[in-house]
Amino acid sequence: MTIMFADPAGLDHQALEAGEVFAPRFDDKGLITVVTIEADSNDVLMVAHMNAEALALTLETGIAHYWSRSRQSLWKKGETSGELQQVVELRTDCDQDCLVMSVRQTGRGAACHTGRKSCFYRRVTLEEGKAGLQDTGLPLLFDPKAVYGR
Repeated sequence: MTIMFADPAGLDHQALEAGEVFAPRFDDKGLITVVTIEADSNDVLMVAHMNAEALALTLETGIAHYWSRSRQSLWKKGETSGELQQVVELRTDCDQDCLVMSVRQTGRGAACHTGRKSCFYRRVTLEEGKAGLQDTGLPLLFDPKAVYGR
């Protein structure tokens, strides 16, 4: 099956923001931002990007696929680690230029390559005018060196 998306340029403002046509607005690099949340808790797990191929594969397979900007390649989440993301729901915002994807995280429950449940395991602090980071205490669910070999 080949998934086709409507061209947002072909839609007027009303159709884009209130219609029933899915017309994702990819940026000038061909990417759309995706915020991935855990279906049961609504915890933010990660933020990544999809190109049209990753979005189509995600819809076709029900497993999250992304575009790695650093590696410049398609990335099936969990292909190496076993930490797959099964899609529960995919939403777009009002002008269709970003997505929120609700998933069930498989494996040990780690969405982050650091071995934690979430990529958001540090909070920003401010002390005497200096910004810093503080670990929130999310435990390691796997050893990234053992899984990725680095």
